[in-house]
Amino acid sequence: MSGHRSFGTLRTKMSPERQARNAKATAHLLEEMSLQELRQARAQSQQDLAREMKIGQPAVAKLERRADMYVSNLRRYVEALGGTLEITAKFPDSGSVSIKKFGEIAGTIQE
Repeated sequence: MSGHRSFGTLRTKMSPERQARNAKATAHLLEEMSLQELRQARAQSQQDLAREMKIGQPAVAKLERRADMYVSNLRRYVEALGGTLEITAKFPDSGSVSIKKFGEIAGTIQE
């Protein structure tokens, strides 16, 4: 018999408190991903995304490296992964506000 145990088996032996801590840590990690990490978590290649966005693979690589980009480009990237981009402004004194409209320029990726 092998000394290997499945993660599911190990998880069932954890205390409920530890399971909750692990779930919270995992959720936090998923909240903070780079675009490249998000794409990889969705099991998509840059070529897959380029085909969906109707741009070249080098343009996808450039988007993933950018520290700043147009919201319209980020929206197209997220939608190409099958998601929906939602932007929320959070204020300590009045809670959260969902921002719905942005002026977008139709057409190609903006540099």
